[in-house]
Amino acid sequence: MAMPSLAVAETISEPVALLQGLDKITARVSKFETPVGTPVRFGTLSIRVRDCEKNPPEETPESAAFLEIDEVRPGEVNLRLFSGWMFASSPALSALEHPVYDVNVLDCRTASGSPPASSGKAEEKTAR
Repeated sequence: MAMPSLAVAETISEPVALLQGLDKITARVSKFETPVGTPVRFGTLSIRVRDCEKNPPEETPESAAFLEIDEVRPGEVNLRLFSGWMFASSPALSALEHPVYDVNVLDCRTASGSPPASSGKAEEKTAR
């Protein structure tokens, strides 16, 4: 007896996650590219993307990234704040709980020609 097929699409693994961070104190929003496997800093957070998957173009748009987010404070052991999948279409489904920072997944993409945010030059926009 054949099992009914589930509506699960094959996803495309991409090497870069586009993330958005919000500093709740300054209301500053930053968008930054994060290569899979390479930690980047956002304030006191260290963010490492373990995997970034997106639906193929013919499917409903969706990007999801597996993130590990640690709080880094000098002289202290790093504290793991988040480990799990975040979804671009449903940021509240699996969110980072932090009093100062929010981090969301915007997209998964191929590597661009611009230098990654780890160079310290993240695109920043002030929230209105």
